Amino acid sequence: MQRRPRPAGGSVKEASSAAPVAMAQKASSKTPQAYAVPALDKALDVIELLSARAASMSQTEIARALDRGTSEIFRTLSALEQRGYIRRTEGGRFRLTLKVFELSRMHSPYDELLRVAGPIMKALAEELVETCHLTVLRDGQIVVLAQHESPKPVRLSIEVGSIHSPLATTSGRIILASMNEEKRTEFLSGHTDFDRWSPTDRKAFVERIRMIQERGYEIADGERFVGGLDIGVLVGSPDSAIRAALIVATLKTAQTSGPDPDEIARAVGKAGDDISRRLGLKG
Repeated sequence: MQRRPRPAGGSVKEASSAAPVAMAQKASSKTPQAYAVPALDKALDVIELLSARAASMSQTEIARALDRGTSEIFRTLSALEQRGYIRRTEGGRFRLTLKVFELSRMHSPYDELLRVAGPIMKALAEELVETCHLTVLRDGQIVVLAQHESPKPVRLSIEVGSIHSPLATTSGRIILASMNEEKRTEFLSGHTDFDRWSPTDRKAFVERIRMIQERGYEIADGERFVGGLDIGVLVGSPDSAIRAALIVATLKTAQTSGPDPDEIARAVGKAGDDISRRLGLKG
């Protein structure tokens, strides 16, 4: 269950990806030359650019988007990487880490979500005697915000703060299913993993999203490892400014009286609705 990738940025149209650069240039034009800090401007331009992109970017792509030379941008990328704001993928591309998110946690828009969800998740974990966790889609990746573990001696656990693929997780599919078709298509078209799939696999994934929309929950049985069972629902609504996924993760046993998926689905659905109503995200 534990998996540690990377947030790639939320999907944005090509025109909007240049917005951070334009904003930075506009702001700098109002700043007296005596107070300009070119190195800082470049670093902020890189951070804002990567935050607006759905996928990782190469050094050449970043330089082109910022209208700078590749050798000029190299030192900025190296400094940001050393300070932990960006990281290099196996393919030598760059993406943001969660460091900015960590620095902003004191003022996080998710504070109220966590405050409301905490007691409900605790009650859900105790009712089902199963682990549950809460996730959001941030910068194109699934981020685990909170977890309440099962009291069982053998249980599933996922690290809070860890980052996961939206295409390979129950959470990701639930949140993708909450998007309208235009935004979902835009998101998927900018995701490198989706591009690598065969047409058949892409079609099957889109059909799975449609099924989640119809039944209102997602279930993954043995998808990531044998014996694992994930059942989850959306917290919020397609129109909500903040949307999250509430997931119950359990282990199937060799006994015939293993966890009842229908019972779990009902309980997690009720808990998700309760959180949404208390947050004012659902009537």
